[in-house]
Amino acid sequence: MEFRPCIDIHNGCVKQIVGGSLKDEGNQASENFVSEQDAAFYAELYRKQGIRGGHVILLNKEGSEYYEATRQQAFGALRAYPGGLQIGGGIHPENAEEYLEAGASHVIVTSYVFRDGQMDREHLNRMVRTVGTEHLVLDLSCRRKGDQYYIVTDRWQKFTNVVLTPEVLDELAGCCSEFLIHAVDVEGKARGIEKPLAEMLGAWNGIPVTYAGGIGGFEDLRELKTLGRNRLNVTIGSALDLFGGPMNYEETVKFIAQQGEKWYNTDNIKK
Repeated sequence: MEFRPCIDIHNGCVKQIVGGSLKDEGNQASENFVSEQDAAFYAELYRKQGIRGGHVILLNKEGSEYYEATRQQAFGALRAYPGGLQIGGGIHPENAEEYLEAGASHVIVTSYVFRDGQMDREHLNRMVRTVGTEHLVLDLSCRRKGDQYYIVTDRWQKFTNVVLTPEVLDELAGCCSEFLIHAVDVEGKARGIEKPLAEMLGAWNGIPVTYAGGIGGFEDLRELKTLGRNRLNVTIGSALDLFGGPMNYEETVKFIAQQGEKWYNTDNIKK
């Protein structure tokens, strides 16, 4: 398990929001925290500590009155930590290379590939041709419907017909270098992880997977390590004191770094 930091940008500001609350109409979201610092501040912090693989997410869509301000914040972060951050939010072949040239290590894609409620293989192939698998992260963020997790798009509001399963992970693993998966129903709430999802992802052994959603304390991290079989990287947002939460940032980073590969006990994994 590795710590993967985040810089979420909405209406030109670094924020932490309740994931499922984001709406394009009126550029609205339920906010947990609005930072007085810009995105470059957080990028510089992560750079100094050598923490790589964090993601910068643009939460305004193209056409929003705030889109350009949000984009400039993102460019500021990439300039502050060239090669150390991934970027997502409205990425498509026409703008992906601009972000890579600005310093992003990877581009993160959801809605361009999962569109009109289904996976668009032609669009996926076009993204791969444009940036290469080595620079592509697929965001498979999902919401629960019944006992299954469906990939969601468009600020996590629209369900696709794609159920997130080990078979889907196998199918897509050859097209990208990493998966980013937000458990949207618990994202930004800091009230515990999505346990069945973490267990399913931990049982899959392929390319790196970063899990985000619901971490509110160290016990949640322990549970994620156990259920995820110590294979999942983790993003923590609203729960960190860096973003107004109760978890000390430095202690959290050290805690994750100190856990060894043999930390988990498979006997403790619920069947």
